[in-house]
Amino acid sequence: MIQSRAILTISALALSGCMPASREPVETLRIGYQKWSTFSILKSSGELARSFEPRGVRIVWTEFPSGPPLLEALNAGSIDIGHTGDSPPLFAQAAGIPFVYFAASSASPESSGILVKRESPIHQASDLRGRRIGFAKGTSAHTMVLRYLEGNGLSLADITAMYLAPADGRGALESGSIDAWSAWDPYLAAAEEQGLYRKLATGKGFVDGREYYLASGRMAEKEPQRLKEFLSKLESVKTWAKAHHAEVNRFLAAETGIPLDAVAMAEARRNRYDTEPVGADLIAEQQALADRYLQLGLLPKKIDVKTAVLVLAP
Repeated sequence: MIQSRAILTISALALSGCMPASREPVETLRIGYQKWSTFSILKSSGELARSFEPRGVRIVWTEFPSGPPLLEALNAGSIDIGHTGDSPPLFAQAAGIPFVYFAASSASPESSGILVKRESPIHQASDLRGRRIGFAKGTSAHTMVLRYLEGNGLSLADITAMYLAPADGRGALESGSIDAWSAWDPYLAAAEEQGLYRKLATGKGFVDGREYYLASGRMAEKEPQRLKEFLSKLESVKTWAKAHHAEVNRFLAAETGIPLDAVAMAEARRNRYDTEPVGADLIAEQQALADRYLQLGLLPKKIDVKTAVLVLAP
């Protein structure tokens, strides 16, 4: 682990400087992250601490298993910045959680998919009728199931939804508690690497697999400049990561405990290392998904996605 962290602090990131030992931080920037993300790489690089702590701002990182609990923490005031997939912000906005989107990653649809056991009789969407499908409620895995079914003439009413935390899905599929499992990397790649499962569908055509970057309403209002600086550091680390695949693979294997082969598989199909504003096209995508969830009775009220978007001034 120490070696992996050292990899990400090499001079290729052009990082320098350290916090004076005599100065105590007087403020805190609290960041929520999921361990398989560009935020993980930023955390390990130490770049934020080097930038903020000499100015008296302490960096605190908190790990979350998925987007919904991260947004609950944002609502509770436990974190200031976080990231999720497509669905969690929609449910959060409907629940009145004060947050904003301030950027998004490039798409990575191949990082999501639906798995079944290798010997399963399920070979196409129609075979899912009446089956139990596991996924984390209100996440991109939920979106994946919804759109895959509807894209093949089925609906959520045709299956039995089993709401499972991401880390519990593979065990449920292995035990036979569910017949199919919708997930994202690294959970997906770790299961595939075992050779016991096959992919019924990838996210291509169903989910974009983006990371949406979110901030609390308080931070958006009071500290937009700090958000801009955070985003700049994230983009610097992403630029480094795009050019250092092997180092990133080794780091993520150490960080997650997932075999290096599975990490390499996941990274080969991941494309989250570019960043863009949440513009009209992404707002339209999120709005369409929100409206569909509303029609299905899963979202409690209609929302207007664009009202939760912050455009950071240059």
